[in-house]
Amino acid sequence: MFVARVTGSVVSSQKVSSMIGHKLLIVEPLRVDPANRDKLIGTGRSFVVVDTVGAGLDEMVLIVQGSSARLTPETEKLPVDATIIGIIDTVSVHNKIVFSANGNNG
Repeated sequence: MFVARVTGSVVSSQKVSSMIGHKLLIVEPLRVDPANRDKLIGTGRSFVVVDTVGAGLDEMVLIVQGSSARLTPETEKLPVDATIIGIIDTVSVHNKIVFSANGNNG
């Protein structure tokens, strides 16, 4: 699993029938800043993921990849490699909150 921020969406008018009706989002994985361990920074990579929880732009989400991405009831028969399984409320590193959905970060 990894933490990521939703940065965009993907619209595909032509796709396999099993993917019709599934929202696709672009996410950027985040990591703890090695220079300043009290914040999260982007990795510079992007992934297309299936959204199973109703995430939106700029939200912090929890992602699973590989075979785990197909272990939700919504994705068990889909050809997917990455799935959003949660919207994050807080992230704490070494007992310090580095992200809070209510805006009280760091």
